[in-house]
Amino acid sequence: MKKKNLISLLLAGSMLLGLAACGGGTAATPTPAPSEPPVESEAPAGPTYEPASVRVAFMPNMGSGSTLVTAQEMGYFEDYGLEVTLTQFQSGPPEIAAMASGDIDISQIGHGAHALCIEGQAKIFQIDCLGVSDVVMVNTEQGINSIEDLKGKTVAVSTGTSSELILQLALQKAGMSADDLDLVEMDAQGMVTAMVAGQIAGCATWAPSNTTIEQQMGDKVKTVATNYEFLDVATFPGSFITTDKYNEENHDVLVRFGAALLKAQAYRNDHIEDVCAWLAKEVEADPATILETKNSGEWLTPDFIETGLADGTIQGYYEAQQQVFVDGGRIPEKVDTAEYVLYDVMNECMELYNSTK
Repeated sequence: MKKKNLISLLLAGSMLLGLAACGGGTAATPTPAPSEPPVESEAPAGPTYEPASVRVAFMPNMGSGSTLVTAQEMGYFEDYGLEVTLTQFQSGPPEIAAMASGDIDISQIGHGAHALCIEGQAKIFQIDCLGVSDVVMVNTEQGINSIEDLKGKTVAVSTGTSSELILQLALQKAGMSADDLDLVEMDAQGMVTAMVAGQIAGCATWAPSNTTIEQQMGDKVKTVATNYEFLDVATFPGSFITTDKYNEENHDVLVRFGAALLKAQAYRNDHIEDVCAWLAKEVEADPATILETKNSGEWLTPDFIETGLADGTIQGYYEAQQQVFVDGGRIPEKVDTAEYVLYDVMNECMELYNSTK
């Protein structure tokens, strides 16, 4: 009996092992009931914006157009619900006139037109770059090789531009004044034609016109003054501006526009050659000519601007700029830059950019 019981136990154990082997061990562990498929969590939705259209004026050069074409090409305006239309102008003062008439909402201006902001005609809401592309050029074929040689000669200038101020500073340095020259009013395109044709002795112009003049005249032209000579006494910021009315009625749009600009400035800093190509396409210019102007500005970045707003560097730029106008007699006396620079909007633009980058 003991032997039979032992055999029975062995047989029973073998059967259990067989069942376990066939069932992968499920005989000992019940299979759980199927669960509901996991519900995928939705990514948090980004901010939504009321669509808005913005008309923007700029000049066909890197200093004025590089941030704008970058924002267009990279879709940064669209990120903030903006549809932007770009319109070319030849200088800053006509841009401000177009804003005053209601034809333009926002403009990008060079150094010279900032005097009109100081006089109350527009408000600065975003700094863009520091311009270093202004020059005074002379026709060496006419025996002119210096600022002093321009005395009594015909010189082309575009009133109210930063290049006019470079001419004034160069004349002061040489102990001269505008009264020593025969000044003629001319836009940048006209200067190229007049210089190449030998119709004028010199001109105060900026990129890319100076590059075109150099390409076409070769050793018959000479640059006798640039921004770099006067960086110790002046800075030459380029800025985005608008009117009081537009800021009051479209403040949210203005802040969104400024945040898009900051995105573009960050991209521009690391992809300047791409930006040159985009600008050349936008303004229908020779790509090689625009590429030669890639260093025509000190391209500011969001990090630099954020720090500069906090430590007073940005305010210092506008104060130094204003002093140039006072010293040159363009404005009678200095005023508080906060009267025409919207530092609060600059900070709002930075806050939105930081929250959405």
